[in-house]
Amino acid sequence: MLHRPNRRPQFFYTTAPLPCPYLAGRTERKIVTELTGPDAEALHDRLSRAGFRRSHNIAYSPVCPGCSACIPIRILAQPFEPNRAQRKLERINADIAGFEMPARATAEQYALFQRYQQARHNEGDMAAMGFYDYRAMVEDTPITTGMVEFRDSADRLLGACLTDWLSDGLSAVYSFFAPEEARRSLGTWAILWLVARARALNLPYVYLGYWVPESRKMSYKSRFRPSEVLTGGIWRVLEEPAAEMLLPEPVSQPAE
Repeated sequence: MLHRPNRRPQFFYTTAPLPCPYLAGRTERKIVTELTGPDAEALHDRLSRAGFRRSHNIAYSPVCPGCSACIPIRILAQPFEPNRAQRKLERINADIAGFEMPARATAEQYALFQRYQQARHNEGDMAAMGFYDYRAMVEDTPITTGMVEFRDSADRLLGACLTDWLSDGLSAVYSFFAPEEARRSLGTWAILWLVARARALNLPYVYLGYWVPESRKMSYKSRFRPSEVLTGGIWRVLEEPAAEMLLPEPVSQPAE
């Protein structure tokens, strides 16, 4: 007689309501679950395909009352074609290389992270993060995670992207970059690098988290085509409204 090993049931919880960080006057609630144990990697894979995101050892998804503004989005890496502005960035950033590093926090990264927060999000909670908070963000991970560092020819650290490696793609968790290098659009550049890396690894997707069409700071995610959005439990190719091409470049690009 075969005996199946006992497995702890997976519990999901709903958070208390908080002000929405993207849309003024709205309330945010999330469903969360813990990623632990030997099945954490497989669970994270399944939840990512269901539209969840990771923070530390928690996977979460919005369940905001009366609102569905946050739409999971992922780039189709293999057929991806850069648009004219993205091709221009390839020329501007020809001197930058990406390096895949372990998920280990460094003083150099933290200094850049602080400059970025003070310049772009100085009123947000992350601006007050000390080094140990930053280290927890980077290193508290139960799954395969790395930090992609972007350096110029003088070996200056200009940007970084905390990235999860999934069985079907790469997931951009959080990116930050040198605020004084605005002309380089390094947030966009980081995503282009991840797409190229996914193509090289023969992975189909780059997960960007939540696209919020009503939020200008999150609207940039729809500029990478072709991409898919999760609606009604099904990933569907995102059609291209002409008006999107008229939106200005974002000033910051957290991959949340």
